[in-house]
Order: sequence, then structure tokens, then C-alpha cells
Amino acid sequence: MTADDRFNKDFRDPNRDQYHTIRGETISGPVTDWATDFSHLDPRWAEDPFPIMDDLRERCPIAHTDRFGGAWVPTLYEDIAAVAYDTENFSSRSVNVGNFRPPKNLAPIGELPPITSDPPFHHGARKLLLPAFTKTAVARLEPTTRAYCHSLIDGFKGRDVVDAAEEYAQRVPEQVIGDLLGIPQGDRKLFRELISNINREDALDSRDEHVEQLSKMFVFLLAEIKEHVKNPREDLITYLLNVELRGRKLDPNHIISMMLLLFAAGIGTTTKSIGSSLWHLAGHPQDRERLLAEPELLPTAMEEFLRAFAPVTMSRLVKEDMHWRGVDMKADDWILLSYPAANRDPAQFDRADEVLIDREGNRHAAFGLGIHRCLGSHLARMELRVALEVWLERIPEFRLQEPDGVVWGGRLARGPLNLPLHIS
Repeated sequence: MTADDRFNKDFRDPNRDQYHTIRGETISGPVTDWATDFSHLDPRWAEDPFPIMDDLRERCPIAHTDRFGGAWVPTLYEDIAAVAYDTENFSSRSVNVGNFRPPKNLAPIGELPPITSDPPFHHGARKLLLPAFTKTAVARLEPTTRAYCHSLIDGFKGRDVVDAAEEYAQRVPEQVIGDLLGIPQGDRKLFRELISNINREDALDSRDEHVEQLSKMFVFLLAEIKEHVKNPREDLITYLLNVELRGRKLDPNHIISMMLLLFAAGIGTTTKSIGSSLWHLAGHPQDRERLLAEPELLPTAMEEFLRAFAPVTMSRLVKEDMHWRGVDMKADDWILLSYPAANRDPAQFDRADEVLIDREGNRHAAFGLGIHRCLGSHLARMELRVALEVWLERIPEFRLQEPDGVVWGGRLARGPLNLPLHIS
């Protein structure tokens, strides 16, 4: 079967989105007790989850909620790591906690391979992506990334205030992923609009709306793929069209699912990391001044920003009823894996609630743990480093416009949604 054959027929299952099952009634409204009524959708969690995490570690380290049809929330590093490494008892077939659950027969591939894949499929699906994210491959993207960061700041000329979240932190990963995939410059505006619509939090509140936005992105990606079939080039789309898994070229849905995964894992998360880092430096001039005086400290500071403001929360599904670490879990219960909670566990990190930009031996979990540890970590680190280097070089003096005016959000990736900074 040639690549043309794969994409010249209707390969998308029209009933795919009907396979998801609803378990339990939808429970909304503010949380009454975080230990027994947890919800990562409560705005207080996005705004400042750390006091909530600290409280739960003390009185209920594995919290539970009846929301979402039943979910568990471990808050200790040890417990979070244990779930992340345990593929026998926990499935990764979906990573987004909600009332909908994908059917068990989606395993071991899952919705967005390889992050939603279980063994044994996971190993091969992950391995085929590794060449695109090696240090050598990432290094080739650095010059254009640096030039793009400079061009964004050039656009700030004459302004006193900029939104560093929307106008800088978000734009950098979008550009890099667009370059990685080989999206033509003429399609970038539409590409950014589609990404923004998919990641809108109000869209996530409605499954119909979310499916509609994903369908629009599907149409866009299919057109890009067909163009690559006609005109191959040296980019990730062409690579995915030609690579083989278990002796066969990839199924079309597999290719598009991996591209969608890049948007979720490669844009939203890095956007939030850049934004959180700039937020900290804007509000802590002593750290900013130290980095200006000691630029060689930036890689160490970056790791601390990743630890302290880890954006990513993943999830697992319990495979079978079981008693686990003192609690009774039911099949298809969610497990919310809050890597931010793991990174703030005082049993794992000294002075865990402080941001120490010279912290050494920083073995944080910002990129996840276990078989699903982020395969794009080299790329994310390059983007974060370059974005901060260029910003500090071009805008050494900056501060928050309103310290209490920054809006935080994110379900799978937490960070500032807007970040107005004085830059003059």
C-alpha cells in the first residue's frame, strides 16, 4: 500500500466519538472538601494549587472524588511515581480526566499514541518518534527559534506593556512545532487559530464543541498530509508518512493522532513553562538580576522553574478493582497524576515550596515519570532556554503590570493565560 492509497479514501470512523462511555452523573459547582470532592476544574486549583496540595499531603495523601465517575488524586511523590511506573494495574488509554471514558478495546494503542498507549504497543510507537527529538535534531531548530524570538520582541518596539503569555510564550512553541512539522508559512495563521480553539478551556467544557474543533483540525492536517504526499520534504510529516511500525507504514489515523499529540504536548506545556518562568522573574527582581549577572546559571534556573511550576497533569485508568495503598479502587476509576504535586513534596525536595534558582541535584518530575516521560524534553528545554535568553538580552528590565491581575489556567497544562508586563 502506498502513501497515496492510505489517504485517498475515507479512513476516519464516523462513530469514533460515540464509543466513549459516560460513567456517573455530571457533578459541577465549587469543591466543598478537596479530600472527598476534588475537582481540577475548580478555578481555585488553577489559580493556586499548592496550598491545596500541602493540605492533602497532611490529612489525605490520596484524595478521592465522586466527580468524573470516580477519581483518585495522589499527592505524594512516591505514590505518583508508583502509578506512573505501574503499567500492570493502570492503563494510559486516555490522559484527560472527565466524565467520558474511552472503551477498553482502544488499548493498547489509545487515543493519541504513544502517550495513550500501553505495553506492548507503546514501546515501538514511542521508539519511531525518537529520531525527531534527539539533541542533534533539536539543535538544528535552535537558530530559527532564536531568530523568531528576536522578531517577536522587535514587534514590541514603542510599547510599554505587552502580554508576555499571548504575544511571546504562546507564539514560540507554535512556531517551533510548525517548523518541525513543515507547515507552510502561508498556513501558519490558520494553524495558530485552530490550535487556540482546541486549547480553549470553555471548548473543553462541551464535548460537542471539542469534537467540532478537533474535526476542523483533522481537515487541516489531512490537507497538509496530502500536500506532503505530493511534495515530500525534510520534516516530521514526511518522516511519519514513510516510517514503518512492525513492518508496515502507519495507519492514517495514527499519523494524525501523533500530530495532535504534538499540539497538546509540544505547544500547551512549553507555552506554560515559558510564561511561568517570566512571571517568576517579573515578580522576583533579585533572581532576574542574578541571571543577568550570571547568565551561565540559566540552565540550572530553568530546571528549578520546571520543578516549581511544572505544568503537566496526566491521568491513568484503573484496570481492575483492587486495594491499593490503603484505598479501594474500582475498575475505570481515574487516577489524576499531578506532577506539580510531586515536585512540591517536601519528602522529595528540600525547601520544596521555595524557588531556588541555584538548586543542584534537581531530579524533578516536570516531564513525567515512567514509560511516558516526555520524549520531547530536549525540544522543550531548548525552547525555554532560548526564549528566556533572548528575552533577558533584549528586555533586561520588566515587571508585572498588576501582581494580582495575572489569570492562571490549564487542566492538562497549568500556567498564566495572560501576563501583562511593563517592559520599559
